[in-house]
Amino acid sequence: MKHIQSKSRRNFIKNTATGTAAITFGLAGLESFAAGSNENKINGTVFNTSFQQQPLPYKYDALEDIIDAMTMEIHYSKHAATYTKNLNDAAKAEGVDYTKTVEPVLATISKYTAKMRNNAGGHYNHELFWQSMRPKTEKNAPSGALLAAIESSFTSFAAFKEKFGEVAKNRFGSGWAWLYVDANKGLKIGSSPNQDNPLMDISDIKGTPLLGLDVWEHAYYLKYQNKRADYINNWWNVVNWDFVQQRFEKI
Repeated sequence: MKHIQSKSRRNFIKNTATGTAAITFGLAGLESFAAGSNENKINGTVFNTSFQQQPLPYKYDALEDIIDAMTMEIHYSKHAATYTKNLNDAAKAEGVDYTKTVEPVLATISKYTAKMRNNAGGHYNHELFWQSMRPKTEKNAPSGALLAAIESSFTSFAAFKEKFGEVAKNRFGSGWAWLYVDANKGLKIGSSPNQDNPLMDISDIKGTPLLGLDVWEHAYYLKYQNKRADYINNWWNVVNWDFVQQRFEKI
């Protein structure tokens, strides 16, 4: 059985590597990202997302044993990097100013091609996802105004986690679960298919994302196989509530 699992992992990695292209970012990538908007930050709140992939804010193995290093490396350097590359290709083809931020494109995504929709969403969603996690800490939970808003909207933090987890588990196929702020400044929980998100004008749920959970199988399959619920339950241990709090306070 151990031999079969190792062989399956090798085949998965081989197939993923040949199916997507890696992108390498050095100092020039950092400078390009920072130039996209005065509000962009490499460390701290990232509220406006440029068309460039940020450096991962931790090492690939930093989230062990919740998310394994191999999954993190493949997810970041293959899947997410390819969304960024394809987004820039689509932007050039469709006359989009990719020296700006991607949020205005998402807000009017119905005007663009499916390639733009899929890859602009994939890029934005993953940039938020990386920043929304950090190495595991004890008693990881929100505090202050964010905790008060969660308790007001969902009765308790425990009730919020349960509802969010159910939405994430019940997302049919690939997609995302979200904590977002709607037009009335209320906290909401919802999900979107594929790489859609609440910023998009075509989305069934609309608002500003505070926290997103990737429930595509490539985000968890190497470690959890088909046990999405285990992945979701364990993920709470690595949520970066300081980052979510910063986003909440800026809305």
